[in-house]
Amino acid sequence: MTDARLPQSVVLASGNAGKLAELSRILAPLGFTLRAQSEFGVPEVAETGLTFVENAILKARAAAQHTGLPAIADDSGLEVDWLQGAPGIHSARYSGAGDEGNNRKLLEALQGVPREQRSARYQCVIVYLRHATDPTPVICQGSWEGHILEAPQGDGGFGYDPLFHVAAFNCSAAQLAPRTKNRVSHRAVACAQLVAALERSLPPPPG
Repeated sequence: MTDARLPQSVVLASGNAGKLAELSRILAPLGFTLRAQSEFGVPEVAETGLTFVENAILKARAAAQHTGLPAIADDSGLEVDWLQGAPGIHSARYSGAGDEGNNRKLLEALQGVPREQRSARYQCVIVYLRHATDPTPVICQGSWEGHILEAPQGDGGFGYDPLFHVAAFNCSAAQLAPRTKNRVSHRAVACAQLVAALERSLPPPPG
């Protein structure tokens, strides 16, 4: 669906190439071009919020203010029950050493924990701001249940995907085909809600 009543370009409040590609595929039905904030030199914003929602709004507002474009931001992370919800909002910077370091630290934290106690879920909150001072952002949330493997499997996806086992497919998130992941993931659920919300918010076509 390409609709003239939607913007042609929306800035993604992230410079993560994997996230940009994934969100671009999922949001394709809306017909706009999703552009990384790094294209505009948007500085990284301090994620000082205490929740996924607060951090997503902080990032989207900063991107919209810097570019003058509508903005989308997501804040997502992994909640591990054994670790009382950690790494949670700190997922991306859990170890301070990128994805490999994060995965290694998570495995160390769960060393010796039996499979039945390694339950976890991905959480995603997506925020859409029409402009930097938008007082009523569109907020959508999705989750994805799984458990943490004892060793990485697969080389697709990003983040904790090699450790996140999806029971319905009996494989890790990193082993799923992108088309499948974009249909069932936490981000897919939140994006589907966003697509529906934006379509509902459109005024009726003229005539």
